[in-house]
Amino acid sequence: MSSAEELVKRYENMLFRVALSHTGIREDAEDMVQETFLKWFRSKPSFASEEHEKAWLLRVCINLCRNLVKKKGNRGQVELLDIYPAQDTEELYLIEEVMRLPSLHRDAIYLFYYEGYTTAQIAGILETKESTVRSYLHRGRQKLKRWLENEEV
Repeated sequence: MSSAEELVKRYENMLFRVALSHTGIREDAEDMVQETFLKWFRSKPSFASEEHEKAWLLRVCINLCRNLVKKKGNRGQVELLDIYPAQDTEELYLIEEVMRLPSLHRDAIYLFYYEGYTTAQIAGILETKESTVRSYLHRGRQKLKRWLENEEV
């Protein structure tokens, strides 16, 4: 198996989830994942580790998605049941609530809780300060908490 095939197999699902969370449209998300891999293939960057490679792919994918959303306007809506591995309806509900967050909060929460990145790593991916990432996480958690508390009443 070639390194390109290995790369695609290793990261396609993660990149698709990230792209779909930004675009909200399955076809657009698929296009953004494909564009991400094309950028990798054209530039053939070398990385110090697999984590650097993963961070580079995430950064490229997020940038492509943001550019597309700016160009096309509002995000679409997609059924999340098929793409997010939720164990039960509560977990799926939480994922859906995370996807409602503003883009920067959603990215920080997703990368921190679902992909296991540290705030320093997320800062590198999002090209911002670590304190800003902590702020995004805090604000995102606060919004989720308010939304979830209102649902329980």
